[in-house]
Amino acid sequence: MDLFQPSYINSMTLDNRFVRSATWEGMATDDGAVTPKLVETMEALAQGGVGLIITGHAYVLPQGQAGPWQLGITSDDQVDGLKTMTDAVHRKGGKIVVQLAHAGHFAAEKLTKTPPWVASAYEGLSDSPRHGMTQGDISDLVAAFAAAATRAKAAGFDGVQIHSAHGYLLSQFLSPVFNRRTDEYGGSIENRSRLHMEVLKAIRHAVGDDYPVLIKINCQDFQENGLTREEALQVCKCLADNGMDAIELSGGTLTGGKLSPSRTGITSSEKEAYFREEAAAIKREIDIPLILVGGLRSLDIANEMVDQGRADYISMCRPLIREPGLVNRWRSGDTAPATCKSDNLCFRPAMTGKGIYCVVEEREKSKE
Repeated sequence: MDLFQPSYINSMTLDNRFVRSATWEGMATDDGAVTPKLVETMEALAQGGVGLIITGHAYVLPQGQAGPWQLGITSDDQVDGLKTMTDAVHRKGGKIVVQLAHAGHFAAEKLTKTPPWVASAYEGLSDSPRHGMTQGDISDLVAAFAAAATRAKAAGFDGVQIHSAHGYLLSQFLSPVFNRRTDEYGGSIENRSRLHMEVLKAIRHAVGDDYPVLIKINCQDFQENGLTREEALQVCKCLADNGMDAIELSGGTLTGGKLSPSRTGITSSEKEAYFREEAAAIKREIDIPLILVGGLRSLDIANEMVDQGRADYISMCRPLIREPGLVNRWRSGDTAPATCKSDNLCFRPAMTGKGIYCVVEEREKSKE
């Protein structure tokens, strides 16, 4: 399979098989609106040859905000601003999908002024109060995802991606670490994934059958009593059977465990694609495109993952912070690995309101 040949996901035609995985940019306004800086960032990715851009996680309810300067998609008033971003990407020939999210346990209490929603509120979960979700809350959440998808379509996004990875709210429902419910949303993996099927059904009803709907999901949690590979496989098969258009496979949670979502020290090809074995197992069992993220840094390994049948698309986050033109560089014949150092320093400036950027590159420029 040629990574630089056009392909499609549902009705969306893509120029190549490279994806910019959702990356918190820290460039929105205090109330989640689009800024010129955020538009420029998306535009640079499109111009740099990325086949599909997935935005940073956009909260679907105000109390689901994960951190400062995060994109929001909670109000119709935000649609015009979001459209400036999609228009900019389309002018450069790119495609863009918005990631829909709710932070759940990891919501920023200082910003939302409300106890975070959780699948289960239990002793030891947190030092501050948590709100165990009621059936009414679950219904409100499903409706919020559907409303956000409707706004996304109105704003010109080419599709939506549901965020169910890294320990955020939907991921929490899948994980026995967080989900200790005794109703129809707890216990078996069928019950723990019930919310996902309801969200998918509601979004599909809102946007139609031909509008691309993707999901980002953990291949496993990599922590004791977390979501297992076998359970993730069951969920992925069920999602595929119920109309999901593509699955982006990640892993790990914000609470730690053996493998974090953004692993440092990727210094050799052997350390790349750290979810490759889980991807192979899931890819064998689903008949929809699988997008693989996790430490991919070189074109050789990207080709290997696709040629070996482990993935259909290659997704990257940190390499495209430093090199938004990486895909075009590879396409032009310069196939040296991404220059990203995998040190995670890029997230520090975003926490101070400066937006995400490669700190190492800035240091190198200052020495010239």
